[in-house]
Amino acid sequence: MPPTPSMEDYLERIYSLIEEKGYARVSDIAEALEVHPSSVTKMVQKLDKDKYLIYEKYRGLVLTPKGKKIGKRLVDRHSLLEEFMRIIGVDESHIYQDVEGIEHHLSWESITCIEYLVQYFQADPVRMEELQRIRKEDEQKEE
Repeated sequence: MPPTPSMEDYLERIYSLIEEKGYARVSDIAEALEVHPSSVTKMVQKLDKDKYLIYEKYRGLVLTPKGKKIGKRLVDRHSLLEEFMRIIGVDESHIYQDVEGIEHHLSWESITCIEYLVQYFQADPVRMEELQRIRKEDEQKEE
Protein backbone atom coordinates (compact mmCIF):
# COMPACT_ATOMS: atom_id res chain seq x y z
CA MET A 1 0.00 0.00 0.00
CA PRO A 2 1.48 3.40 -0.95
CA PRO A 3 1.97 5.91 1.85
CA THR A 4 -0.74 8.47 2.54
CA PRO A 5 0.14 12.20 2.33
CA SER A 6 0.51 12.25 6.11
CA MET A 7 2.80 9.25 6.06
CA GLU A 8 4.81 10.94 3.31
CA ASP A 9 5.28 14.03 5.51
CA TYR A 10 6.64 11.87 8.31
CA LEU A 11 8.91 9.82 6.03
CA GLU A 12 10.26 12.97 4.41
CA ARG A 13 11.01 14.56 7.77
CA ILE A 14 12.47 11.40 9.29
CA TYR A 15 14.74 10.91 6.29
CA SER A 16 15.89 14.55 6.49
CA LEU A 17 16.58 14.35 10.23
CA ILE A 18 18.60 11.17 9.82
CA GLU A 19 20.59 12.76 6.98
CA GLU A 20 21.25 15.90 9.08
CA LYS A 21 21.83 14.41 12.55
CA GLY A 22 22.36 10.71 12.02
CA TYR A 23 19.17 9.88 13.94
CA ALA A 24 15.53 10.92 14.36
CA ARG A 25 13.90 10.88 17.78
CA VAL A 26 10.17 11.18 18.38
CA SER A 27 10.73 14.59 20.00
CA ASP A 28 12.74 15.82 16.97
CA ILE A 29 10.03 14.67 14.56
CA ALA A 30 7.30 16.26 16.68
CA GLU A 31 9.17 19.57 16.77
CA ALA A 32 9.89 19.53 13.03
CA LEU A 33 6.28 18.73 12.09
CA GLU A 34 4.77 20.86 14.88
CA VAL A 35 2.70 17.98 16.27
CA HIS A 36 2.43 16.28 19.65
CA PRO A 37 4.87 13.48 20.44
CA SER A 38 1.92 11.13 20.95
CA SER A 39 0.87 11.74 17.32
CA VAL A 40 4.40 10.95 16.18
CA THR A 41 4.44 7.72 18.20
CA LYS A 42 1.17 6.59 16.60
CA MET A 43 2.43 7.35 13.09
CA VAL A 44 5.83 5.76 13.72
CA GLN A 45 4.05 2.61 14.88
CA LYS A 46 1.98 2.63 11.68
CA LEU A 47 5.11 3.17 9.56
CA ASP A 48 6.73 0.26 11.42
CA LYS A 49 3.71 -1.95 10.73
CA ASP A 50 3.88 -1.02 7.02
CA LYS A 51 7.63 -1.82 6.93
CA TYR A 52 8.88 1.72 6.24
CA LEU A 53 10.90 1.74 9.45
CA ILE A 54 11.77 -0.29 12.51
CA TYR A 55 10.70 1.28 15.78
CA GLU A 56 11.59 0.15 19.27
CA LYS A 57 10.01 2.04 22.13
CA TYR A 58 12.61 4.09 24.06
CA ARG A 59 15.34 3.02 21.64
CA GLY A 60 14.49 4.97 18.52
CA LEU A 61 13.85 4.14 14.91
CA VAL A 62 15.69 3.15 11.76
CA LEU A 63 14.39 3.45 8.21
CA THR A 64 14.15 0.22 6.27
CA PRO A 65 15.55 0.17 2.71
CA LYS A 66 11.97 0.75 1.53
CA GLY A 67 11.61 3.72 3.92
CA LYS A 68 14.97 5.19 2.88
CA LYS A 69 14.10 4.94 -0.81
CA ILE A 70 10.74 6.64 -0.37
CA GLY A 71 12.14 9.21 2.09
CA LYS A 72 14.87 10.23 -0.36
CA ARG A 73 12.38 10.42 -3.21
CA LEU A 74 10.10 12.65 -1.13
CA VAL A 75 12.95 14.96 -0.09
CA ASP A 76 14.07 15.18 -3.72
CA ARG A 77 10.48 15.94 -4.82
CA HIS A 78 10.26 18.75 -2.29
CA SER A 79 13.59 20.25 -3.37
CA LEU A 80 12.62 20.02 -7.04
CA LEU A 81 9.33 21.81 -6.45
CA GLU A 82 11.06 24.54 -4.45
CA GLU A 83 13.53 25.06 -7.32
CA PHE A 84 10.67 25.11 -9.82
CA MET A 85 8.90 27.80 -7.78
CA ARG A 86 12.08 29.90 -7.74
CA ILE A 87 12.51 29.55 -11.50
CA ILE A 88 8.98 30.68 -12.25
CA GLY A 89 9.41 33.66 -9.95
CA VAL A 90 7.39 32.80 -6.86
CA ASP A 91 8.34 35.03 -3.93
CA GLU A 92 10.65 33.21 -1.53
CA SER A 93 8.28 33.88 1.38
CA HIS A 94 5.58 31.76 -0.31
CA ILE A 95 7.63 28.88 -1.67
CA TYR A 96 7.68 26.51 1.32
CA GLN A 97 3.95 26.81 1.99
CA ASP A 98 3.10 26.48 -1.71
CA VAL A 99 5.21 23.35 -2.05
CA GLU A 100 3.63 21.87 1.07
CA GLY A 101 0.23 22.58 -0.48
CA ILE A 102 0.86 20.93 -3.83
CA GLU A 103 3.46 18.20 -3.38
CA HIS A 104 0.98 15.48 -2.40
CA HIS A 105 -1.43 16.34 -5.19
CA LEU A 106 0.88 15.92 -8.16
CA SER A 107 1.39 12.60 -9.89
CA TRP A 108 4.91 11.26 -10.27
CA GLU A 109 4.48 11.80 -14.01
CA SER A 110 3.85 15.51 -13.37
CA ILE A 111 6.88 15.64 -11.06
CA THR A 112 9.03 14.11 -13.80
CA CYS A 113 7.77 16.68 -16.33
CA ILE A 114 8.56 19.51 -13.89
CA GLU A 115 12.01 18.01 -13.42
CA TYR A 116 12.62 18.19 -17.19
CA LEU A 117 11.40 21.78 -17.26
CA VAL A 118 13.73 22.75 -14.39
CA GLN A 119 16.64 21.07 -16.21
CA TYR A 120 15.70 22.95 -19.39
CA PHE A 121 15.84 26.33 -17.65
CA GLN A 122 18.99 25.52 -15.67
CA ALA A 123 20.84 24.37 -18.80
CA ASP A 124 20.86 27.89 -20.28
CA PRO A 125 20.71 31.07 -18.15
CA VAL A 126 19.35 32.96 -21.16
CA ARG A 127 16.14 30.92 -20.87
CA MET A 128 15.67 32.08 -17.27
CA GLU A 129 16.34 35.69 -18.28
CA GLU A 130 13.77 35.39 -21.08
CA LEU A 131 11.16 34.05 -18.65
CA GLN A 132 11.87 36.92 -16.24
CA ARG A 133 11.62 39.43 -19.11
CA ILE A 134 8.22 38.06 -20.15
CA ARG A 135 6.99 38.25 -16.58
CA LYS A 136 8.20 41.85 -16.12
CA GLU A 137 6.58 42.93 -19.38
CA ASP A 138 3.29 41.38 -18.29
CA GLU A 139 3.47 43.05 -14.86
CA GLN A 140 4.13 46.42 -16.51
CA LYS A 141 1.02 45.98 -18.68
CA GLU A 142 -1.05 45.53 -15.52
CA GLU A 143 0.15 48.80 -14.01
